[in-house]
Amino acid sequence: MSALKRRNILTAICLMIIFAFAATGCSIGSTPSPSPDETSSGDETQKINFVLDWVPNTNHTGIYVAKVKGYFAQEGLDVDIIQPGESSADQLVASNTAQFGISYQESVTFARSSGAPLVSLAAVIQHNTSGFGSLKDKQIVSPKDFEGKRYGGWGSEVEEAMVRQVVKDAGGDPDKVQILTIGTADFLQASETGQIDFAWIFEGWDFINVTNNGVELNYIPLRELSDIFDYYTPVIVTNEDNIKSNPGWCKNL
Repeated sequence: MSALKRRNILTAICLMIIFAFAATGCSIGSTPSPSPDETSSGDETQKINFVLDWVPNTNHTGIYVAKVKGYFAQEGLDVDIIQPGESSADQLVASNTAQFGISYQESVTFARSSGAPLVSLAAVIQHNTSGFGSLKDKQIVSPKDFEGKRYGGWGSEVEEAMVRQVVKDAGGDPDKVQILTIGTADFLQASETGQIDFAWIFEGWDFINVTNNGVELNYIPLRELSDIFDYYTPVIVTNEDNIKSNPGWCKNL
């Protein structure tokens, strides 16, 4: 069996696990935070909201497996996996609308510096598996090649600062990079339709998705640009109040 075929099978299995149970989650707008009356004490099940950072994808596989296999239930947790709406996962967790969520270390750092009570609780994976992806014909093989190109991102200040810094470190001019906000737009579609030239993607999702579609990709891993960039991301987050008021939830999760 070829490596590509094995990878396709693995991806299919992950997607089946995720999307078969994604129906258990819903938009944050229709899922209120559990009230004291809805939560139990002692050995009974505690109802909590867990908000994703985006649509269900392979970075979330372990969360769905834990729910389906009953690992959360074994720890006394009834976990409702939900997707963010107009508000980000960071905002929802910081405000305790959701007790836990998925975020990124750079976002947590920015939130803390802004006074938000966000806390990184655990790492989802051991290394930073994100980087800059672009279609092969864009000939982007170094951050210096970002000059004159259009970057499609989420629109965060940290994101723009990171892009500008890696360009500067590579000897390029950050002012020659056009920063565009594309939100949740699909990376491959935005690239093929000419909306963007490159984006910040995860290896475990967009990279595999693109290569499985037979599209050639140039990929620059952040962790290879500098050891500083090999930080934990994505991460599971909670808020300070939750840690103080419900330490058992945090430990069990």
